[in-house]
Amino acid sequence: MDLNTIWFILISILFIGYFFLEGFDFGVGILLPFVSRDDTDRRVVINSVGPFWDGNEVWLITAGGAIFAAFPHWYATLFSGFYLPLFLILIALILRAVGFEFRSKIEAPRWRRMCDQFLFWGSFIPAFLWGVAFANFVRGVPIGADMNYAGGFWNLLNPYALLGGLTSLSVFTLHGAVFLCLRTEGEVRERAHGIAARLWGPAAVILIAFAAYGYVATDFHQQMGVVPGTMPLLAICSYIAILVFLRMERDGWAFIATSLTILFGAVVVFEGLFPRVLLSSLDPAWHLTIYNASSSPLTLKVMLGVALLFVPIILGYQGWSYYVFRQRLTRESIPEHALNRHGQGEKT
Repeated sequence: MDLNTIWFILISILFIGYFFLEGFDFGVGILLPFVSRDDTDRRVVINSVGPFWDGNEVWLITAGGAIFAAFPHWYATLFSGFYLPLFLILIALILRAVGFEFRSKIEAPRWRRMCDQFLFWGSFIPAFLWGVAFANFVRGVPIGADMNYAGGFWNLLNPYALLGGLTSLSVFTLHGAVFLCLRTEGEVRERAHGIAARLWGPAAVILIAFAAYGYVATDFHQQMGVVPGTMPLLAICSYIAILVFLRMERDGWAFIATSLTILFGAVVVFEGLFPRVLLSSLDPAWHLTIYNASSSPLTLKVMLGVALLFVPIILGYQGWSYYVFRQRLTRESIPEHALNRHGQGEKT
């Protein structure tokens, strides 16, 4: 296994970690208007991810930095060709951060409703656009022999990519619903459990449609590893397990099942890409690979040492934060000063 392959695996792990952790953040933000009946409920929902959301975003920043360091041609082509979608994701994440950080600073109901909108759209847009982006990665985009993107914005909004966006949106929303079941008690948990049970079926239809479309739109069935179909089969089994555990009301196991579904699904994507990192729809000879898009061997070696030093620190910190804030949240756990004094029981 050479350094190029090691860096591809490391970047894959960073993105998988991001989708697993930020996935339930997105889902919780999307579900905020649907599981809350008043300001107290909304505070419970927000507090369920409040200690974690900014730490979860570190995985994306680290993944972007790793791409820049290890595969600069991939980074350059990606951020030039996908500039507008990535810019929209950035704006949405900024608005979501405003919603988290400043919602409780002003007591006016109108301000808090606006922050709730920031949280919803700041979660909905990235959850959808990340699916669009990765669907384009595996389907291929117009890349010329000079490694430059040769298409426009509308090339990215093809039917396969849009279906990929619906897939990521539905899975992250389901992941968030199950996370709320695990982190809350009372009426919020009951509403989240009901949404998760109802969402499982439509999300399954979308997943099946996306997988079937991918069979004809991509070369993934030719790219599978030593045991073809292992990861897709594991993803299917874990997804079925979600419904089983929801019906048994085993919240922890249901959350593990949604996490494994995201894990195995993401592995399928990266396994299907390898050793490519970005496919050209114009000519297979113009694909970006871990070799023609990489930095020098010295850069890969030095940066690997840096990664091995700091990644365990990040993992340790996040593990500690999840342990500290492991208790379930209830309406009674919300301090009065954090609520809307203009109407704690304000209905929506």
